This record gives sequence, C-alpha cells and structure tokens, in this order.
Amino acid sequence: MAFLTAQQLAFIFGLLGNIVSFLVFLAPVPTFTKIYKKKTSEGFHAIPYSVALFSASMLLYYALLQTDKLMIVSINIIGCVIEVAYLTIYIVYAPLANKIGTFKMIFVLNIGSLGSVVLLTMFLAKGESRITAVGYVCAAINLAVFAAPLSIMRRVIQTRSVEFMPFNLSLFLTLCATMWFFYGIFVKDFFIAVPNVAGFVLGICQMLLYIVYKYVIKNPETNLKQHEETKETPVYLCVDNETEGLELKGVISN
Repeated sequence: MAFLTAQQLAFIFGLLGNIVSFLVFLAPVPTFTKIYKKKTSEGFHAIPYSVALFSASMLLYYALLQTDKLMIVSINIIGCVIEVAYLTIYIVYAPLANKIGTFKMIFVLNIGSLGSVVLLTMFLAKGESRITAVGYVCAAINLAVFAAPLSIMRRVIQTRSVEFMPFNLSLFLTLCATMWFFYGIFVKDFFIAVPNVAGFVLGICQMLLYIVYKYVIKNPETNLKQHEETKETPVYLCVDNETEGLELKGVISN
C-alpha cells in the first residue's frame, strides 16, 4: 500500500465504493419481490426511494461538473436507474391515493428541487463556484440521508426490538461510508469525504445498538416467549387406549 500513489488508492477505494454501494442499492429487492407477488404496495412507503433518487441525481450532477469523478458518475447512474425501477414498481401496484401522493412527491422533490438547483447553479455560478455550490448541496443531502436512521435507532431504544434495523444493512452502509470517505480523501474532495464521517459514526452506533438490544437488553415479549418455550412440559404415558388410562409420569424441560 505504501508504494501506491494517491490516484491509484482513489481508484481502489472508488471501485470498492461502487461495489458496496451497488449492494446497498439492491437491499430493497426482497421488499419489491414481496410487492410483486402480492400485487400491492399498500403498507410500504415510497419516500426512501424518492429521496435516494434525489441524492443519486444530485451526486451525478456534481460529478458531471468535473472531469475526474468517473467513479461517482458510474455508481450514481446505476443508482438512478435502480431507484426509478423501484418507484415504477411501487406506483404500478400502489392504491390510487398512494399513486397520487407518490407522483406529487416525485414532482416536488425529483423534478422541482433538482431542477431548481441545476438552473440556479447554471445561471448564477460559473466554474469552481458552481462546483462548490453544488458540493455544499450534496454534502447537506448526504448528511440528511445519513441522519435518517436516527428515527429507527430511537424506535429500537423505545421498543427494545431490532426488528426494523437489520444488522447486515447497517454493516454495508458503514462499509460504504468508509470506502467513500477514503476516496474523498485521496481525490481531495471534502464534499465527498466529510459527510461520510457522519455515515461511518452513525453506522457504528447502529451496529452497537443492534448488539446491545439483540443480545444484552432483550424485548420483554421475546423473554416471555423464550420462557414459555423452555418451561416444563408434562409427559404422559398411555396405559391403555382409553382417555382414562393416561397417567402423569413426570415432567421434562425443553
């Protein structure tokens, strides 16, 4: 590693970032498989996918303003395609009210907000100033996205259940933040590096919280269920084939 240049290290971490990010983008596939099989998206929400599309679109725009951000361009093109596919499936199988709500959200966030940022930066800023302005917007969006799991962490603490915070997803998000942090450091792009520090810290906190509430502090309902499963079970010996012929011979514990 000591013999590799900053450019080579940036390529390595950028490639790893692409791989891990691709896996994170595919994380909702089981959800949409369930939607497809049930032929309804009722009970699910489109907000995460609209926000993810907005984030990927902004990062794509930021990367296209420069000539040396191929790694960011590649993964965010893939991300945009995947998120559009998710939103399309959601809308196809959504009840009418949800369809209308999703279309409104896409119009406001993915068309209105994105379009406003592009137009304002295109007409009001030039060169490095434009890149800097878009970089601040992307950093703010990334920080907001990384902060989103705080509500899930609060729910885990309140319910003492990790049902809604899968460990694998937290792990991959932490790895993703780590790869893009080092990529940002080696290409000297702090709009990429700095938000991923927050992503790494929050990812570690999520995994620690998962371990604590999965193995140390358990949900009372889980403890009750385990107690019921391990309580003593009576064992009967059939003396004859009549109901009256059953004798209690003892108990065993599971």
